[in-house]
Amino acid sequence: MTGMTQDDRPVRPALWRGWRRRCPACGEGRLFDGYLRVRAACPSCGEDLSHQRADDGPAYATILIVGHVMAPLVLWSYLTWNPDPAVLAVILCTFCVALSLFLLPRLKGMFVAIQWSRRMHGFAPSGSDA
Repeated sequence: MTGMTQDDRPVRPALWRGWRRRCPACGEGRLFDGYLRVRAACPSCGEDLSHQRADDGPAYATILIVGHVMAPLVLWSYLTWNPDPAVLAVILCTFCVALSLFLLPRLKGMFVAIQWSRRMHGFAPSGSDA
């Protein structure tokens, strides 16, 4: 890891804090004001979070994960129990929605944490070209 300075922001702790929906800088303050709205600043350390640009990334990642988890379950449950397709659709749609609602804010927190740790967008210190 050449070129690391003392003030580099490690990715792994930031990702864990983002997964927990906490401030990527301190890990104490809540990242969201509601379900998905990122706070303008951390209530604990004052880190400016208004620079984040998660946009559609968390939604795409959520769809990717849910699809890869649920598609094999659909095939396996249909081949194992051969349920009525309507029953299978209702049950698995419920699980898809529940898993999506669980993952979406956590993945968005991770996207914000990646941006913070890599100094993307406005997270770079003032006067930096990053």
